[in-house]
Amino acid sequence: MSAQMDELIAQFQNFQSKVRQAEARFAGVGDMQERIARLETTVTSPDGTVTVTAGAGGTITDLRLTAGATRVEAGQLAATIMSTIRRAAAAAAQQQAGIVDETFGDAFGVDVSAQVREAQAEAFGTAAPEPASEPQPRQPSRPARRPAAEDDDDFGQGPILRRS
Repeated sequence: MSAQMDELIAQFQNFQSKVRQAEARFAGVGDMQERIARLETTVTSPDGTVTVTAGAGGTITDLRLTAGATRVEAGQLAATIMSTIRRAAAAAAQQQAGIVDETFGDAFGVDVSAQVREAQAEAFGTAAPEPASEPQPRQPSRPARRPAAEDDDDFGQGPILRRS
């Protein structure tokens, strides 16, 4: 019976050790959540006319246009805004992944930053960028589809004003 008791005690001590390891790994979760909540990334378009700030989860928190933006053709300005929004949201997601990686390190054998870069590369059809603040190539804009004349219930994302 003594051997069985020694075995149970050893198993219990092993269990306690694993609990302490888990507690140590998750001790930084509150700090990580706070850092993610404060996260903010600002990106400016290559021509300097558009500046976008994104927060946690890629949420756009600010959009600024310079006076020079009014001299840009509307379609080009829209493309510049969208491109800058994509870059800001992508940079915020990369920054958020970096915070997760810093907190958990290699505890789970997952490189969250690399996975985010790969997912972004797949989504945008580009090579996975390294976490640098290099200007990204501009994505060509697709022409907006004009609704058919009889389509009175179109709630698409197209412009609400039409040129005559």
